[in-house]
Amino acid sequence: MSNRILMLGLVALAACAPKRVNERPILSNGQRVQPADAEVDAARAQTARGAAQLTAARDSIMVSALASCAPPICEAIGRGEVVIGMTEAQVMAATRTTEAAWQMRDAANATVMVANASTLAPRDIVAELAMLQFRDGRLASFSYREAQGVRVVDSAADATTAGRASAMAEMLLREGDDLVARGELNEALSRYDRAQVLRAGDPQIEYRIATVLDKQLRPIEAQIRYQLFLHKLELEKIKATGEAYGHLANAIAHARERIIVLEKQSR
Repeated sequence: MSNRILMLGLVALAACAPKRVNERPILSNGQRVQPADAEVDAARAQTARGAAQLTAARDSIMVSALASCAPPICEAIGRGEVVIGMTEAQVMAATRTTEAAWQMRDAANATVMVANASTLAPRDIVAELAMLQFRDGRLASFSYREAQGVRVVDSAADATTAGRASAMAEMLLREGDDLVARGELNEALSRYDRAQVLRAGDPQIEYRIATVLDKQLRPIEAQIRYQLFLHKLELEKIKATGEAYGHLANAIAHARERIIVLEKQSR
């Protein structure tokens, strides 16, 4: 029994003893740490060379882009904005990029440019660019990555302030419709309200807002919105144009019906 206790004591003592690790020394006695100035200077020189090469490449592209551009495109390059009708070089000049920033795919007379996955996404003065499509060497359409999704520009009108506002409103409406389908009515109403700021004269936005308010059991606001919807449609013009507004027939009938019901409820 005493031997057993002695053995246990020796095991415990061994466990508490410090462990020694015999590793080869990084430096031997008398050696000195070599200064890293040479390596730092080499890294700085390499970075400077890379920056100089990039600047030279950008300058070369800029010269090529401005050599034969029409005045509107030259102005767009100057302010850093991509516009319809640009060449590949002019797009790179406008985005201050080189070929290294892009992946290109050719097919017959068409070319598609997207961001190179190994670099930061190119952008112009407006927003981050998603994809650019060229036909016969000229930019035919392009798309931006924006907070509400991807916005496509395929005409000069789309690039104007009004065109951007309309496209943003359309994205907000789609997002609002999805939220309504999920039953998130407060969030949907927020999207519709923001879309209406961007596209104030659209009666269909008024109708969407009215239906959401109706579902939220807010009869007074819903009734007003239904009435505004019908007012904005200018019913006399609808009768004159016939099928031009035919797709709104169900919405018109529903709005009229709900106005009558809500008026009765409010009495």
